[in-house]
Amino acid sequence: MKRSWYTLTAAAIVLLALFVSGTGCKKKVTTPTPAPERKAEAPQPPAPPAAAPTVSLSVSPSAIEKGQSSTLTWKSSNATGVTIDNGVGTVEPSGSRNVSPSASTTYMARATGPGGTAVAEARVTVTAPTAITPPALPAINDSEFFLANIKDAFFDYDQYNIREDAQAALQADARALNQRPSIRITIEGHCDERGSEKYNLALGDRRANAVKEYLVGQGVSASRIDTISYGEERPFCEDHNETCWQDNRRGHIVMR
Repeated sequence: MKRSWYTLTAAAIVLLALFVSGTGCKKKVTTPTPAPERKAEAPQPPAPPAAAPTVSLSVSPSAIEKGQSSTLTWKSSNATGVTIDNGVGTVEPSGSRNVSPSASTTYMARATGPGGTAVAEARVTVTAPTAITPPALPAINDSEFFLANIKDAFFDYDQYNIREDAQAALQADARALNQRPSIRITIEGHCDERGSEKYNLALGDRRANAVKEYLVGQGVSASRIDTISYGEERPFCEDHNETCWQDNRRGHIVMR
């Protein structure tokens, strides 16, 4: 009997616990707040394409003679760099440059930029210089040529060596005689009045032969040259002073 009471009491406690758990405080369930709806962003318009570069090239004058100059002129836009070939190289976006090609040449300008590349060409035509024909000189005969170009050689007192001023005169004589191979000459040896007649004849002969030898050394054929001595016999000046004597001491060249 006592055992049954305990059993009933335990059952009652179990029932009471179940009741309390069923009717007790329920857990509060929190409902999440929905996130605000995000609006879709409008699409960005595509960036416009970079502008294409442009370039122009001209030359003036377009035809020149060799040795002359011409001017290249160029303009560009939308370019970050401009070059011109055939030795010109990198240049400013717009400008001009003188060129002197030795032969006909085509120049090409190239402009580059973010939008691409552009080219332009210009040609310079080079011709040979125009030959300038000197005016024809009036023809002269051998006698006129001789008188215009042949000079005498002068000597110091009692000397027959060719001094410096005489060398210059005889070099010019040789050039002239080599231009006219038909001219034949005689070289006269002259002296001033001082000294004996015999001595001056010998001195005049030495002077004439010294002039001949110099001309032959300059290319004049010896067969075209004769010599003779007049000593003091044929003076060019008859005054008795040094100025006159110097005028008489000469190798006088005459045309035969």
